[in-house]
Amino acid sequence: MPDSATRMPSLFIPHGGGPCFFMDWRAMGGPADAWDKTAGYLKGLIASLPEKPKGIVVISGHWEEDAFTVASAPAPGMIYDYYGFPPHTYELKFPAPGAPALAERIVALIEAEGLPARTDATRGFDHGVFIPFLLVTPEADIPVVPLSLKRDLDPEEHLRCGRALAALRDEGVLIVGSGMSFHNMRAFFSPAATQPSATFDAWLTQAIESPPEQRWQALRQWASAPAGRQSHPREEHLIPLMVAAGAAADAPGQRDFTDNVMMADISAFRFG
Repeated sequence: MPDSATRMPSLFIPHGGGPCFFMDWRAMGGPADAWDKTAGYLKGLIASLPEKPKGIVVISGHWEEDAFTVASAPAPGMIYDYYGFPPHTYELKFPAPGAPALAERIVALIEAEGLPARTDATRGFDHGVFIPFLLVTPEADIPVVPLSLKRDLDPEEHLRCGRALAALRDEGVLIVGSGMSFHNMRAFFSPAATQPSATFDAWLTQAIESPPEQRWQALRQWASAPAGRQSHPREEHLIPLMVAAGAAADAPGQRDFTDNVMMADISAFRFG
């Protein structure tokens, strides 16, 4: 039997705004320390785990395909998919290795769940991966395997995708959804973000901390939650949470971190 003391949790983390941790945020209209608390949280993640992961699967809110797609390159390149930021932020490098064998195993697990899956040998690290993980694993010495969202953004299918991957947690693999618990670009930096983000964050925290069956049902219906659509006019930054929650299986969930940034509450969640 697997040792539950060394079973990896699954996580949902905020990856910030663009290359926010690697620039003076005053250039974007915020205080210089706007992202310091989130950066501190990310820097402490590996130390919070039962052991150093053998691999990390990252579901990014910045990659969508018509089937669940797993990056299988042995040395993924960089994808600078943000715009209008300082020139040095387009020179950031995250040289973590990929893991082709793990990518193939992920595809097999997802297909066994009855969901479509494939590999992509050309996909690199988008900023939903490399920006937070430059803080999480600055040595870039743990293999990182990006996993796409499915373009329909169906919460049930992403919960099932996570459920398919749950066994990896007993194999030393960390499963991380990388997105934002609040992502309304028109509301950031204004009072329009403040109350909706707080309302949705309270609902989301209650949902995550509910018993597993209730958690699953609540997350399936997130769009009906108080301030759900105000917080996510389009849900690509929330759906990585569904994969992390699905991978939790029967493990309890909790809010792991919260802060107010750009006048919005943002949170991270941990399962197990």
